[in-house]
Amino acid sequence: MRIFPVLLAATLLGGCGLAGEESPASSTISVENCGTEVTFDKSPQRVVMLKSAAVPYLHALGVMDRVTARAGQYPKDYYDSATQAELDRIPLLTDKTDTSGHLQISKEVVISQQPDLVLGEVDNLSRDTLAAVDIPLLEEPALCANATGKPSFDDIYRQMESYGTVFGREAEATTAVAALRARMADMQRPSTVRTAAVLYPTVGGGVTYAYGSGSMAQPQLEAAGFTNVFAGSAERVFEVTLEELLGRNPDVLILLHSDGDPEKVEQAITGLPGAQKLKAVANGDLMPQLFNFTEPPSPLAVDGLERIVARFGAPA
Repeated sequence: MRIFPVLLAATLLGGCGLAGEESPASSTISVENCGTEVTFDKSPQRVVMLKSAAVPYLHALGVMDRVTARAGQYPKDYYDSATQAELDRIPLLTDKTDTSGHLQISKEVVISQQPDLVLGEVDNLSRDTLAAVDIPLLEEPALCANATGKPSFDDIYRQMESYGTVFGREAEATTAVAALRARMADMQRPSTVRTAAVLYPTVGGGVTYAYGSGSMAQPQLEAAGFTNVFAGSAERVFEVTLEELLGRNPDVLILLHSDGDPEKVEQAITGLPGAQKLKAVANGDLMPQLFNFTEPPSPLAVDGLERIVARFGAPA
């Protein structure tokens, strides 16, 4: 297993196989991730998952049994019963996070699992750190430190195909992408003048974050028929004050959170001095949404879009 940092366009190479079969073990598998080419001598068999965003991809490809350990939070509201059963069989190393939802785990704990792939980069466990002990890492492209592109639902399809290459499940990836495209095509596409903002409040007091056009919140709001009041910011996420919110005064607020009580997430906004002047607060048009239903691009963002449309409907 080798990891080669290079600056190049996406390269997806893998052995061909029949539906349900893996690429031959002797084939070299190479994918581009965060500007780095990650090369495997065979499809990974011992995966440690540090972020939940990969779960719907791995479930769709039928490779959740390759995950030997996981860390972080995996709220049950994300998953159907089959996916939850798969997760329940995977040992949880830790679910400790800080107030911003960032995983707290030591390098030694992860390395002790002897993984041949780690999914998800965390603050104290970088790609370079793992490369030093010959363990490859794959991050969701939208969460790469050097990510500059505008996220879209097409990113979800490409990432499914990339995972299909890594795990030798190209046929399953093609089927999964077709199903996602069909769901998007069947979804109602309202046209509206309503505005919205996607926020990440700090429960218990603290900074409120907003999501700009560099986040998956942008195409999700557009698909739901809203104008993102922070679309003018190219940043993915940034701090925002109540004064800024009042100045833009969105009709709807989507409130992201990693876990916990949705009512407390709402109270983190409604409890701010002057928050009752916001149209969304005054009209009760607030919707707590688990983080991965919006960010990063994944099949869960399609679920999240369906939830937003169901909650607010299409205007007449």
